[in-house]
Amino acid sequence: MVNAGQRQAKIVRDDHRLLEGPRSRTDEFLRVLRIVREFIRGFRKLHFLGPCVTIFGSARFNESNPYYDLARRTAAEIAKLGFNIMTGGGPGIMEAANRGAKDVGGTSIGCNIHLPHEQVPNPYLDVTITFRYFFVRKVMLVKYSQAFVIFPGGFGTLDEAFEAATLMQTDKITDFPLIFVGTEYWQPLFDFMRQKMTEAGTISRADHEQLLLTDSIDEILEALGCCKSEPHSPIDGRYSGRHWQLNSK
Repeated sequence: MVNAGQRQAKIVRDDHRLLEGPRSRTDEFLRVLRIVREFIRGFRKLHFLGPCVTIFGSARFNESNPYYDLARRTAAEIAKLGFNIMTGGGPGIMEAANRGAKDVGGTSIGCNIHLPHEQVPNPYLDVTITFRYFFVRKVMLVKYSQAFVIFPGGFGTLDEAFEAATLMQTDKITDFPLIFVGTEYWQPLFDFMRQKMTEAGTISRADHEQLLLTDSIDEILEALGCCKSEPHSPIDGRYSGRHWQLNSK
């Protein structure tokens, strides 16, 4: 019988093969089917949840970090508006955001990912789905989110933030607030965008100015006013448990 560790190792090996170049046509066809299956699982699981705001940030911050507390309070206030709170489902800022949603009776969602050292979903989730492919997970996060709130984090946080920024720049998504929280942490990045990238012409001033940098929860809530989809009422915003006819697992 295959245990969790063996299954995890198999998934990691398969991911390596995906990125190692062409393989046999049979292998490539079977991989396409696995990718399609993962998309369908995501659509089924998230379809009926309603408008979400996704909060990103470092998995390495614990409760003693001030950004953990700020993320928890921010998520609570966003959930009070009627938005579901979605995260990557792991520890740190993700846990804080999911915890904040639970504090006020909001719906807490985690889009987890298989990693070489498996990321265990945090205990504050109403709905969780674990993906094997980062690119499928990113599509789901953008498809079902009305905004991204970016707390201090590392490569993964930057990847998600600038994926959204690229989609905004190319008009693939519109009316999508992209909010960076933590001026002390992110200010050097914003200075680089303004002083280097904008002046060099690699991005426009409008590209830079559509990103919000703040420490204020009130400013975050105000920015969410331009979201395309209206949030639920505080009562209707709770997870209904509706699902597709076919099993989503």
